[in-house]
Amino acid sequence: MKAAVVTFPGSNCDRDLAVALERAGAQVTRVWHKDSALPEGIDLVGVPGGFSFGDYLRCGAIAAQSPIAGALRDHAARGGYVLGICNGFQVLTELGLLPGALMRNSGLTFLCKPATLRVVTADSAFTSGYAAGQQIAVPVAHHDGNYQIAPEGLEALRDQDRIAFTYGPGINGSVGDIAGILSENRRVLGMMPHPERAADPATGGTDGLALFEGVVSTLAHA
Repeated sequence: MKAAVVTFPGSNCDRDLAVALERAGAQVTRVWHKDSALPEGIDLVGVPGGFSFGDYLRCGAIAAQSPIAGALRDHAARGGYVLGICNGFQVLTELGLLPGALMRNSGLTFLCKPATLRVVTADSAFTSGYAAGQQIAVPVAHHDGNYQIAPEGLEALRDQDRIAFTYGPGINGSVGDIAGILSENRRVLGMMPHPERAADPATGGTDGLALFEGVVSTLAHA
């Protein structure tokens, strides 16, 4: 199974994401934002956390205009898998690959702490390593993680079982305490918490590793 991890100016979790994918068994290639194409045969593209382009406009808005953005959209349109974490989630909403928007946290402060997540659905490659209803511990580190979507959009997410994770309890004002969502074809996941920071016992926990193992196993046997 082959994965690519995109680096933008200001990305700071790209190495961590690559290491977590490699730990799960993926072959990882690093891709620079000025590249206009993805390597051949890529199954999964990871868009990491950080502060792409300093988040000087809306978070992720400038990254969504990078040369690699077209290749990322094409990859998703072909049914390729995409994982966006934290700032990467913001980039995916700006690219139109996921609905809704990420706004300033309700407390107007940067949050950096462990968070309890509830796995809402196990019906995706990303969440197949968990059980629905399971609680996991995954750290957060964000200032603009307040997920918002119009009522009809929220209803669609719930009706289509596309809410992947919720906070328990809520921490940033996100509607429905949403921490992560899936695309309609369930092949794109955006989430604010950092599973790559919970994929090695040396860094404080392994609850995030099952996410990487689940998607790598699914794609390796596809």
